[in-house]
Amino acid sequence: MSQFGKFNDLCRDSTLPVCNVFNVTEKSCELLGFESGGNRIGNLGSIIFACIAIIAAVLLLWLSEKKQAAVGRREMQIFLVGYMIVSLAEIFTIGGIIENREIRVWFTGLHIGAITATFWILLLNAIVGYQLLDDGTPLSIALVGGSALVVFLGTGYITMDTALQWTDTFTSNEDLRNYALYILYLIFPLIALAGYFILESVLVLHVLAERRPMVLLGGATLLFVIAQIFNFVASVHICHATDHKIDGSLFSTLFTLLSVITLWFFWSSITEDVWVDEPMTENYDA
Repeated sequence: MSQFGKFNDLCRDSTLPVCNVFNVTEKSCELLGFESGGNRIGNLGSIIFACIAIIAAVLLLWLSEKKQAAVGRREMQIFLVGYMIVSLAEIFTIGGIIENREIRVWFTGLHIGAITATFWILLLNAIVGYQLLDDGTPLSIALVGGSALVVFLGTGYITMDTALQWTDTFTSNEDLRNYALYILYLIFPLIALAGYFILESVLVLHVLAERRPMVLLGGATLLFVIAQIFNFVASVHICHATDHKIDGSLFSTLFTLLSVITLWFFWSSITEDVWVDEPMTENYDA
């Protein structure tokens, strides 16, 4: 039988935020984390790296602000804000610090919505690079931010409806089958990432006629793939090997952070390097 739409095996073997919306009763390896002062933190490593990711995103926002002549500067900043929201939500969805399911579900709605919206913004950033519309203008920012908000709200609503059963539209069966969340959480990000890679490759190789930036683009893609391998393949094995203390989600958060940083440097490498505090010089004819 097709596994498409099913979260049963994924939630059994991995620590995923989407699993908070289902009644998961079977785990291959329960993540217990570390105990300190009578309190247990289930996923300390992911919390630490998520906090580092937020700090890194703030730094990249500041560096982006200084690149006054960069194409897609505002749109890249919107992407970084989306990544910050994802990282913040991750602390509460898979960090193991919230025991109340309903509160955790609300953060999960924020998390899943932010993930889908951030990948949508990433895809739009690739389109912005072709300058079909002037970047950084109120219209461009409104189109990117407004469409991302629609994606965020729509995905968040589906997530919450699935968890709290406001309607019968997105209910799941015993196999945790939910086509809407499967497409929005797993399939759409892959499509957006593939679209970004293809569009940027064409831009770099055929429009800009450069090759070196492809190393950074390929590196960012590879780091993201490694993050997913840790999350979906190696997680359960790491959990058993560490006696339930950590799993692949820790390394997934780390490698996703490295992927975003590399992606920013790729974007920076194909844009103008005129910084806000760079001295301006003019050449005059004698």
